[in-house]
Amino acid sequence: MKDSDCVAFLQWALPRVGHRWPGYRKVRRQVCRRLARRIADLGLHDTWEYRDYLDAHDGEWASLEQLLPITISRFFRDRDVFDHLCGTLLPELCSLAAPGPVRIWSAGCGGGEEPYTLTISARRQRIPIEVLGTDVDVQQLRRARKACYSYGSLKDLPSEWRSEAFQRQHGDFCLRPELRANVAFCRQDVRRQMPAGPFHLVLCRYLVFTYFDEEVQEAVAGELYDRLVPGGVLVLGKRETWPAGAPPLLEVRSGLRIYCASERLRG
Repeated sequence: MKDSDCVAFLQWALPRVGHRWPGYRKVRRQVCRRLARRIADLGLHDTWEYRDYLDAHDGEWASLEQLLPITISRFFRDRDVFDHLCGTLLPELCSLAAPGPVRIWSAGCGGGEEPYTLTISARRQRIPIEVLGTDVDVQQLRRARKACYSYGSLKDLPSEWRSEAFQRQHGDFCLRPELRANVAFCRQDVRRQMPAGPFHLVLCRYLVFTYFDEEVQEAVAGELYDRLVPGGVLVLGKRETWPAGAPPLLEVRSGLRIYCASERLRG
């Protein structure tokens, strides 16, 4: 499939399923490869025939949506974010949550790298936490539950963390069982279903506010906001923007997209 054909198709199809083309521009090859396989599996020749197929088969739109999740995930992604999150905010949230654990939700958790980064940090600091990771991709959730990774997934993780938290198994780095004990995973599409909460920390990075359209972003933003405890923290991706029509938030550290609701800020 030519790149230009894939681009033209995505620019036509994405708005019809509540997604936005700019979010996919730089990562489209992952989707284009899946799209080419789907077209071949259906016995079609090109994206134009696939457009006709979509017009004739309403159920195929759901199949197309399954091709769209972007599976880019690694430990300590955006190191400056996690330096502040783990070094400053986790201890503060521990005080907020006491005497209970810090309750954390990782929306769009991918292969589990984000939730497990937090469990490693919390264990090093003796901070009690409970983490829920949700994602729409069944294969990524299976990978998260297995908790075994290649070196590429761990390359940004501090070396001492890597040596303490992982065991080598058949060439992979597998997370030690005690670091998985307080982490759960379930399949959810954040647009249609969310855990009840409330949470002290919610991470929704490189998902809703990158790939979905403004209407979806505003709807999801309100639901995320409502799942924060008073004084809770919300983290977006570094290149993402909190929607103007969503409840107001204050960025607690400039440039990191780490927020707290203004009326909930302490001090």
